[in-house]
Amino acid sequence: MRIAFFTNNYLPNVYGVPMSVETLRKEFESRGHEVFIFAPNYYDYQDANKNVFRYPSVDINIKFRLPLGIPYSSKMDKILENLDLDIIHSQHPNLLGSAAMKWAKEKNIPLVFTWHTLYDQYTNFVPFLPAKLTAKWVIKNAVKYANGADVVVVPTESVTPIIQKWGVENKIIPIATGVVEEEFLNANKNEIRSKYGIKENETLLLLVSRLTAEKNINFVFDAVAEILKKDANAKFMLVGDGYLLPELKIKAKSENLEERIIFAGIIERENIKNHYAAGDIFVYASKSETQGMIITEAMYMGLPIVAVKATGIESLVENNVNGILTSEDKNEFILAVKNLIEKRDLRERMSLESARIVREKYTSKICAEKMLTVYNEAIKNKKA
Repeated sequence: MRIAFFTNNYLPNVYGVPMSVETLRKEFESRGHEVFIFAPNYYDYQDANKNVFRYPSVDINIKFRLPLGIPYSSKMDKILENLDLDIIHSQHPNLLGSAAMKWAKEKNIPLVFTWHTLYDQYTNFVPFLPAKLTAKWVIKNAVKYANGADVVVVPTESVTPIIQKWGVENKIIPIATGVVEEEFLNANKNEIRSKYGIKENETLLLLVSRLTAEKNINFVFDAVAEILKKDANAKFMLVGDGYLLPELKIKAKSENLEERIIFAGIIERENIKNHYAAGDIFVYASKSETQGMIITEAMYMGLPIVAVKATGIESLVENNVNGILTSEDKNEFILAVKNLIEKRDLRERMSLESARIVREKYTSKICAEKMLTVYNEAIKNKKA
């Protein structure tokens, strides 16, 4: 099968959508399929993959860098005209998503669209426009796009009723982005705990996330800070970067927690497994996820989860089985974390359950096979 991905966000960014695309690409190619990726140009990044093609872009850096692809290019048109494709998989409803739809129609092949994001939660990235107005427009545009695709994929089943309520009438299939098991082999927890002076009797609370408002970072930071003030044997590590980082460092200093809160920054992909392994409890409060790939990664590494109950997360974390889901109430969140700190046997039981759930449902191999089934059915229906 010859598959084309169109995405507005790709390498060198290493957040959700780029990692979803990369995970599927690797799995598909390992099965003998040919994958082509169309993405915005990064002027200072060189692709090692010869099947990555870059549309011209406007280099935007509002809160974090995200070049905006321009969906018009005679060079890309010539490349696409000569590509014999079986299916196009779009990751976004706008910009290069419009090019994906155009070429699917021209080639008369199926268009699969993954609805990755609860777009109304990301209006803070659009400056100078009212959030409600922006959200309404973005959702309306995404719904129209979804209804024009052949199949809509969502990362977890909890997203389905939301986008149906917004107006999506097309077929919706939940398929998560799976964990690439090979990336998490032979993790070394002692390397990270030793590096940051985390003692064996200390509990490490871990957060891996972009440090931005839509991830509800201030909520989880403030809750954990309260725990650290009362528990001298707890520490907190934040892995990631974002525009809230300077503010968080000031908070840590003002609370006299500089020695207890570790800002690890952006970690190379091959080393992220060691940070997960070093943690004891994964804490998370984002309400903007459709899946939360880092949750499945943390689960794969055997971490119990304490998270605010929200779309995407509630499909992965089974309450009181492999973690604890709370409301967005700081005291409730704190009590849940303290419960796992104090009850080691409960923590160990939830750790085993996290690892089991991912291996049964959310590995990249399992999820890639589900996606290939969707592709084959879409191609079959298109020809019927």
